[in-house]
Amino acid sequence: MIRILSQLILIVLFSIHIYSQSNYYVSNTGSNGNNGLTINAAFETLQHAADIVNAGDSVFVVSGNYVGFDIRTSGNSFQPIVFKALSNDVTIDIHNPVTNDGINIENANYVEIHGFNIINQPRAGIRIVVSDFIKAINNNCSNNFKWGIFTGFTNDNLIEGNSCSYSEDEHGIYVSNSSDRATIINNHSFNNNGCGIHMNGDLSMGDDGIISNAIVAGNVIHDNGVGGGSAINMDCVQDSKIFNNLIYNNHATGIAMYQIDGAEGSKNNKIFNNTIIHPTDGRWAVLVVNASTGNTIYNNILINNHSFRGSICLDEESKPGFVSDYNLLVDRLSDDDGNSNMSLASWQALGYDAHSQIVQTENQIFVDPNNSNYHLLQSSQPTNIGTSLVSSVVAVDIDGVLRPQGSGYDIGAYEYSSTTSVEDEKVVNDFKLYQNYPNPFNPSTRIRFTIPIVETHRDASFLTTLKVYDILGNVVASLVDKEKPAGNYEVDFDASQLSSGIYFYQLRTNSFLQTKSMVLIK
Repeated sequence: MIRILSQLILIVLFSIHIYSQSNYYVSNTGSNGNNGLTINAAFETLQHAADIVNAGDSVFVVSGNYVGFDIRTSGNSFQPIVFKALSNDVTIDIHNPVTNDGINIENANYVEIHGFNIINQPRAGIRIVVSDFIKAINNNCSNNFKWGIFTGFTNDNLIEGNSCSYSEDEHGIYVSNSSDRATIINNHSFNNNGCGIHMNGDLSMGDDGIISNAIVAGNVIHDNGVGGGSAINMDCVQDSKIFNNLIYNNHATGIAMYQIDGAEGSKNNKIFNNTIIHPTDGRWAVLVVNASTGNTIYNNILINNHSFRGSICLDEESKPGFVSDYNLLVDRLSDDDGNSNMSLASWQALGYDAHSQIVQTENQIFVDPNNSNYHLLQSSQPTNIGTSLVSSVVAVDIDGVLRPQGSGYDIGAYEYSSTTSVEDEKVVNDFKLYQNYPNPFNPSTRIRFTIPIVETHRDASFLTTLKVYDILGNVVASLVDKEKPAGNYEVDFDASQLSSGIYFYQLRTNSFLQTKSMVLIK
């Protein structure tokens, strides 16, 4: 029995692949004959690095212009393969040697791409196919012919903090082919010929033709759709959460739920706290058609400056389970696929939007709409009149401000928050956290803050909290939680246990409140 147990242990040990983690460097002045382990011994090409990396390896790229790369090697959940630009002027302007894309990730899992400029590609800036657990973070994909970022047959991928613009033929971000659990957050998608963000189940390509459990949040999407499409296009997207998006000056639809290529309609989605402002040549702000049932629309600002089209367009077969309320709307809605429109009063008679209101003018509710500043004016119409039914999904606003700030949730992507007396030590690049390679697991900063003196309570102490939140509003660190008198304070924050991404730290003391964002890059 002991001998059998020993054999089993040996089998387990030999079935585990253990890789030593290496940091490689790529430079225009390097050579592929080097070992790549320091900047002075850097490789010359990205493709050479992509050909030799194993799980746990990182590739750091110094400033310059490069040919792209094709990677088909996987990392794992504990040891991803990471490609990271070390400055903001690392540019891929020639497609990789294998495909017509800047970066191509194919049949490879757990790969991360950080901080590259990928421009003027014949097809996609970044293409990700048949690959799961991929992260594309803080890249700039501009002037590519087909797409900024494209994925197909992918699951559990993160597309965060990217700028995708001026795609000549189609979309800024395109998630396709039965890709489930995509997280598309805090991207800037603009001036693309087609959609800002397009999601399409593509049944004809195989698999179930359904995209499910996506999160699309915190994106700024504008000036897309001259060639058609939507700011956020959803062809057979189901059980997904679309919230805190700012969508303006798009020339087709705002958020569209429908079926053309997917297996079914777009069902059971939550459309919460988005701000949509459509120009005079836009289509409907929200479209729900083709048996897209069970969708819920709460706390949205849906402005449409078109003369006939309005805020929400529904068709007969999408009415089952459709819920819409606590929105700010123009007085044009449709329940017959846009063939006619009706007033809000007539729409409410059908059982929709009982607590919704006709929206006031843009200048009455936004700080500076002429310059695309859609933060809310103090005490404006959207403040405090939303529903808390969104609370399980919407914990913060697009800026990371906790909701609610007042007596109720604000409507739209922004929660009104007054300025307060918080002072922060300015670290590199405006409060952004960076790590110092080759020691990437010890990021830290010092946060300074002031509790202002309240003249009527000069000697009082106030319950003060300073907490750090992730993008979904989860508390990841509680730095201060005690009574403190007025004065100046500072506290160290160790982020070594956190993964790369956007975080928010919030000071709350008595009636004073402020939230700041920071970017953690490993």
